[in-house]
Amino acid sequence: MTSRNTKTPGLPFPTAVSALALSLFLTACGGGSGGGETPTNSDGPGQEAPENNDSPDQETPEDGGQDSPQGSVSPTFTNIAVHDPSVTKVGSDYYVIGSHLSMAKTDDMMNWERVADGVTPANPLFDDVTEELADALGWADADTLWAADIIQLSDGRFYMYYNACRGDAPQSAMGVAVADNIEGPYENVEIFLRSGWEADSALEPGAVTEGYIAENYDPRIHPNVIDPHTFYDHQGNLWMTYGSYSGGLYIMEMNPDTGLPMPGQSYGKHLIGGNHSRIEAPYVLYSPESEYYYLFSSFGGLDAGGAYNIRVARSLSPDGPYLDYEDNDVAEVKSDPSLPLFDDASIEDGAVKLMGNFQFADGGNGYVSPGHNSAYYDEGLGKHLMFFHTRFPGRGEQHEVRVHELFINADGWPVVAPHRYVPTSETDETIESSISEADVPGTYELVNHGLDITAQIKSSVTIELEDGGQISGEASGDWILGADNAITVTLDDEGTFEGVAARLWSPSEQEFVVTFSALSVDGVAIWGSRSLD
Repeated sequence: MTSRNTKTPGLPFPTAVSALALSLFLTACGGGSGGGETPTNSDGPGQEAPENNDSPDQETPEDGGQDSPQGSVSPTFTNIAVHDPSVTKVGSDYYVIGSHLSMAKTDDMMNWERVADGVTPANPLFDDVTEELADALGWADADTLWAADIIQLSDGRFYMYYNACRGDAPQSAMGVAVADNIEGPYENVEIFLRSGWEADSALEPGAVTEGYIAENYDPRIHPNVIDPHTFYDHQGNLWMTYGSYSGGLYIMEMNPDTGLPMPGQSYGKHLIGGNHSRIEAPYVLYSPESEYYYLFSSFGGLDAGGAYNIRVARSLSPDGPYLDYEDNDVAEVKSDPSLPLFDDASIEDGAVKLMGNFQFADGGNGYVSPGHNSAYYDEGLGKHLMFFHTRFPGRGEQHEVRVHELFINADGWPVVAPHRYVPTSETDETIESSISEADVPGTYELVNHGLDITAQIKSSVTIELEDGGQISGEASGDWILGADNAITVTLDDEGTFEGVAARLWSPSEQEFVVTFSALSVDGVAIWGSRSLD
């Protein structure tokens, strides 16, 4: 995209915005190419690889095709690079669409196939996207598109919510295009939201009509109109969340017949963020298990040094208010305007932190700047699933899509499985889903994600979950296993964590092991993964 370092008069940024501040803003608008296929399947440290690896997809077992210690063959993965993946299920296939008009699909959540990539005339999602969406690209003075979202409405057609962002300012446009097939071709309907100033547009003066809100735009309180997610609530009403940095994340009620906003809402209702806080990528999931709506978002910057991390708040209503673990309204979570731009310290206690940078010991999986997630409740599987992109320790800006299962803890909060999703059918062994008290004792690697927004990689420590319920080693406390795999972990000096135990495929152990994922009353996540002798 075009990056400009000059500011238009009237922009309510500080008069001398540093190059660093501009680069930080740039990371809020999608960041990084959709990338090419990355068939390297290690979840742990790897070699540096170019972000656009154009080698073909391959099925590459994580252990090189060797038998696991249980005697079964390890699962294989065909990884894919789609930044900001938003999931839509069609038939038996899960599609993700992300920034730079990149799309991929899978039928097992482990092996991905590229469908489209790149904002060029050759992208099959449009006949010629550069012409079809020229107005949005012109308004944003951009040559690419950021995080898109697709939903199938009641008329059976697929509605793609697209957006373009200039990058050094919240000069953005959002619109909708429609197709009969999720793989296109899409036809533009209209732009329905713009942020920024008409004077900053690359379009001819007076050319702007659709979506321009005629008021004094203030990026400290008004949203940057990118990162949409459109969803039905459990009563069949249609909503759209969106926003990144600037004035925060917003929600609008949509017309289920047209896919466009209901009239008279301006930018909609504010949910979280403001004063240029580094909060973006809203996504709402309704859980029929807990009957809560969960608002996911990403805090921090998306690059490898940006400290991206996934957070969640919840509500009984689709449009909020969304609350944290202590029932605080997250609408109050925003940067302190008296502090420097993009201050993280004033927001790091906001919402519940589900995961950030981490590394399991001894070659276990590790992620850097995981974020911009979507989520899906699969009725057939009876599972909550989270799709996101992540970078990796030792691999620079290379990123890939990952899918992890979500579990609902005893307090009604989602917790993230410590390892990527692998169905138990991938092994020829019989894997019991239920966990007994006798299954739990053993040596575990423990990750504490904390609440801080940091580029530090949180390394695991070794603990022992003992018979009788004690915890010893590099952390001490006790554990109790309840019904339906519920687990309560109490760590001395850290408090009590409510979570779920599950058997997951461990890339380091090369078999299914007992794990746990839990949250404290302060909104801190811990993960445990058993190490085998």
